[in-house]
Amino acid sequence: MNAFIFDLDGTLLDTLADIGAACNAILAGHGHTCHDMASYRRMIGNGFSTLIRRSLPPEVLTDLKDEAIEALVREARTHYACHMYDTTCPYNGVEDTLTALAARGHRLAVLSNKPEDLTHALVTYYFPHIPFAVINGGSPHRPLKPDPGSVKDVLDCLDLGAAQCLYVGDSDVDMLTARNCGMTAVGAAWGFRGSAELRAAGAQYLVERPGDLLLLPMKQSGW
Repeated sequence: MNAFIFDLDGTLLDTLADIGAACNAILAGHGHTCHDMASYRRMIGNGFSTLIRRSLPPEVLTDLKDEAIEALVREARTHYACHMYDTTCPYNGVEDTLTALAARGHRLAVLSNKPEDLTHALVTYYFPHIPFAVINGGSPHRPLKPDPGSVKDVLDCLDLGAAQCLYVGDSDVDMLTARNCGMTAVGAAWGFRGSAELRAAGAQYLVERPGDLLLLPMKQSGW
């Protein structure tokens, strides 16, 4: 048996517009310049706090104290939680691919840097019939990706070694996570960042569409 561990934003779900809209609402509310959605493709991936820091103008970020920045983070997170279903949707083919992988006996998991409560809410809302063995998001109780410690709880729950797992994601953070843990790194080229970044970050496989995951070579003891 093998396992597929998935990133969420840009891999399973297209969340870009809802995340960008939430950030822009807070920026506009505090008199700061908003960003276009394409810019948010580069900001997402290292956790919600880092996202807000990246979205702030550099001169503002320099002047604000940590307490003020964290207040903006909380404000943006609250706004996002109220609007995270507005336009978000699964990428075409994702649900069918997950269903097929599960039917073949593969364990499935989600590991995201998105706050844990929001990760759980989105996964259970959009994929209620997919038998994910574990759904982990960003938590103060574990480090964020690409720290290898972010994967420990997932592997423990799956009762599998890293060599038996693939990590599927759309960013350099995801490829580094896989490499740091000894998992096979699979780049989701349909996501936010694109093939060039995934190759540069060490993707061992690049898949153009979710269904291509079903075509990857498999071994009984690993990949």
